[in-house]
Amino acid sequence: MMTRNLCIVTLPITFLVALMTLPTLALSADWSSTEVHLQYGELDAPSFAGGEKADTTIFTVQHASGWKYGDNFFFVDFISDSVDDDFNDAAYYGEFYANLSFSKISGKKIKCGPVNDIGFLLGLNFAPDVDVRKYLPGIRLSWSIAKFVFFNSDFMLYLDDSHGVDAGGAPSEDNAYMLDLNFKLPFSYKNHAMSLSGHMEYIKSRDNEFGKTAGSLLAQPQFRYDLGKQLFDSKDQLYVGIEFQYWRNKLGDSDTDESALQWLAVWKL
Repeated sequence: MMTRNLCIVTLPITFLVALMTLPTLALSADWSSTEVHLQYGELDAPSFAGGEKADTTIFTVQHASGWKYGDNFFFVDFISDSVDDDFNDAAYYGEFYANLSFSKISGKKIKCGPVNDIGFLLGLNFAPDVDVRKYLPGIRLSWSIAKFVFFNSDFMLYLDDSHGVDAGGAPSEDNAYMLDLNFKLPFSYKNHAMSLSGHMEYIKSRDNEFGKTAGSLLAQPQFRYDLGKQLFDSKDQLYVGIEFQYWRNKLGDSDTDESALQWLAVWKL
């Protein structure tokens, strides 16, 4: 419980540090986008964490920006649920990805069929609450598809740097690989602006301290409606919508498959 209490205390501190960092990132960037998300839905806990369904609230700070040689993306989720246990109770989880663009660095545009750029990725996934840390070096292919703002396919190693159960965290694992597709497609109907965005990832199965972590497939498409445009004539600032989450073998648990709908609100800073 001491670790849990420490995490609860550090949540607002981490959030404030993230917000203080964003203006610096924005000033040094060619472009930037920072969003605050609020999601609510009924999610499943894996069987190793009790297997219960729980009303879950997720507060997210998300940032993307581009600079001279590439782009950056990160998010931090603050998660709280209705179950009185130590899983997803005032926990947080984050991911960071830095992408170096071959076309930006070389000054030459890539024309290889529908592929318009190749990137060199370095990612970090972290869940301090359960002492999980993953490094993800890899390659990105950026695709030119009509009407999409972006469509990327990322191929990354999934390298474990967790300290394991003896250190009070989740079981350490062997290394694996991850494939991720991420996209954004805006569209409109009459005077109504909307978009579909999200990602789908596959992580290969791997051995852990106690046996096997199953391969998992996670899809999180979002539908957004530009409510700010209708209410305040302020485009691209306030959105409402839904996120559908499909997670086969959630968190590597072969006994837990999840299909969940979450309500979504997004404020773009």
